[in-house]
Amino acid sequence: MSEIITIVSGKGGVGKTTLTANLGLALAEQGHSVLLIDADIAMSNLSLLIGVDNPPITLHDVLLGSSSVGDATYDGPGNLKIIPSGLSISTYQRVDVERLVSVVKSLYNQYDYILIDAPAGIDKNVIAAMSSSTQILLITEPTSPSVADVFKVKIVAERLNLKVLGIVINKVSNISGEISEKEIMKMLELPCYGKIPYAEDIRESFLLKKIKPLLIHAPKGPSANSFRAIAKKITGKEGESSKKSSGGLFGFLKRLFSRKK
Repeated sequence: MSEIITIVSGKGGVGKTTLTANLGLALAEQGHSVLLIDADIAMSNLSLLIGVDNPPITLHDVLLGSSSVGDATYDGPGNLKIIPSGLSISTYQRVDVERLVSVVKSLYNQYDYILIDAPAGIDKNVIAAMSSSTQILLITEPTSPSVADVFKVKIVAERLNLKVLGIVINKVSNISGEISEKEIMKMLELPCYGKIPYAEDIRESFLLKKIKPLLIHAPKGPSANSFRAIAKKITGKEGESSKKSSGGLFGFLKRLFSRKK
């Protein structure tokens, strides 16, 4: 059965779509089958970031009952699959967002991970996206307004009896006035699943003539590795590299005595 993770924030512009795209790529790098769903049916842009231009059939059509899930599923980079949302205002106004739960349920056994990019806020569209998942991953900036808003989302998730994995802190600059990781974890009573720096390479990925996810634009940089670290924490592989490592004093002694045998 799939792990279905809805990525949610309180405020818009915090980085949900960026996290969804790059976390999906990081999970795919580990060999997992990954589907991304753009559940921001009013202000969708996940397909733009992924590079699926002008898809003829979208989640709008699926929620209207006029197309199948398979017809709305497209190939993305790095072996990703994506179900984009549409840009039409007229179809958005007619969409039955409550159908999202059954749509996602029909995909349970087809992918290792399904990541849902939710709208901002706590309206019915957000609740539908959260209710479609098995787990919630919250994202915030290290600022008071952003943390306050994501705290409201956490309360809604708990009232819906949904499991909240933890918090990702985006746009970290380590400047005076930012709320620290420790303070955010204490306020939200949640573990931190990763920190993403406020970095030039992330900004550059949005300024390209053809937008690319960071893991494709700058795959070897520290920003890209921050997404990979989140993926490892989610899959439980966070400690594998240190367990397998033969570096350090212990590794040196191990190699030394191995040679003497």
